[in-house]
Amino acid sequence: MFVKDVVVQNQVGLHARPATFFIQKANEFKSSIWIEKEERRVNAKSLLGILSLGIVGGTSIRIIADGVDEQDAVGGLVDLVESGFGDAN
Repeated sequence: MFVKDVVVQNQVGLHARPATFFIQKANEFKSSIWIEKEERRVNAKSLLGILSLGIVGGTSIRIIADGVDEQDAVGGLVDLVESGFGDAN
C-alpha cells in the first residue's frame, strides 16, 4: 500500500470535469485506488464517489493505492492534482 497527501490546487476543486480527468488517469493503473477526505474514503475510479466528497480548491486529500503499480498510480495522480488539471483558475 502506498499513500500520499496532496492539496487540490484548482479553484473549483474535484468537480465534474477535473474528476473525470482524475478517473481516466486512475483507470490507467491496475492497483485499487482510493481518495480520502477527512475520514471518508471512496473508490478513485468512481465519479459518484469522488463527487460525493465535495472536494473544493485548497482541500487536502489523501490518495491511497494498493497493487502492483501502486507507487506509479499515486505519483501520477498527485502530479495531476498538483498541476491543477491543466486549469488556469
